[in-house]
Amino acid sequence: MASFSVVSNISSSVAQSHLVQTNSNLNQTLTRLSSGFRINQSGDDAAGLAVANTYRNSIAVLNQGIRNANDGLSDLQIKDGAANNISTLLDRLSTLATQAASGSTSDASRQTLNQEFQDILAEIQRESNVASLATASGFSIFIQNTTTAADGKISGTISAVTTTTLTLNGHVITSQALAQSAVVAVASAVTVLGQTQGTLGTLQNRLQFAISLAQTQVVNNKAAESRIRDANIAEESANLTRYNILTQSGVAALAQANQTSSSVLTLLRG
Repeated sequence: MASFSVVSNISSSVAQSHLVQTNSNLNQTLTRLSSGFRINQSGDDAAGLAVANTYRNSIAVLNQGIRNANDGLSDLQIKDGAANNISTLLDRLSTLATQAASGSTSDASRQTLNQEFQDILAEIQRESNVASLATASGFSIFIQNTTTAADGKISGTISAVTTTTLTLNGHVITSQALAQSAVVAVASAVTVLGQTQGTLGTLQNRLQFAISLAQTQVVNNKAAESRIRDANIAEESANLTRYNILTQSGVAALAQANQTSSSVLTLLRG
């Protein structure tokens, strides 16, 4: 049985409760639309936020890993450029030694050829020093975080490229016999240099593949994070319209509930 009371306006309390909830939802929708994020505080989706933060952390590591790889690639290209130039110098050494090894070449000419031969050896050593190829060096670039440390990096050992490691020290071409010996030594040096160039090329290729993979993983991780963290603008726009209408109807209902309470006073009029 219905009753009328001026002490407790239940209809008004119900209307206020719904209006408060609607206003909270409206504020949440406005926050999502203005920020572009579905999760703006931990309470919005605690579990989802933890997963989204994991993806974001992976993206940060991958982006830095890509920068690391590009820096490493630049270092390898510097060394590779020097190795290519040294290879050209070895070609010149072969030419000089072959000319000096001919019986038709005079001793005087061999002295002149040997002077250039020694200058080229000095240039090979200089370029080796400039390009940091004077000593064997370990190469290690961290790309990404993995369960196995070895899988997260690309590493190798770059052999030294000097006149010593190329076994060219002490060679002269001042006689036919010495020149013939130098021809053999330079041919051997070409093989040794080729091995180092092979290492440089392999590391460069591995880094390029690693960069490509890391870039793909960045895109995939961003997509995964976006599905959790980002707001669905179409859905939130619909919610905005919905909660605006509910707010207006809730205010109207609250006004009606308050009016109903005041109508009880008519019963007291005689």
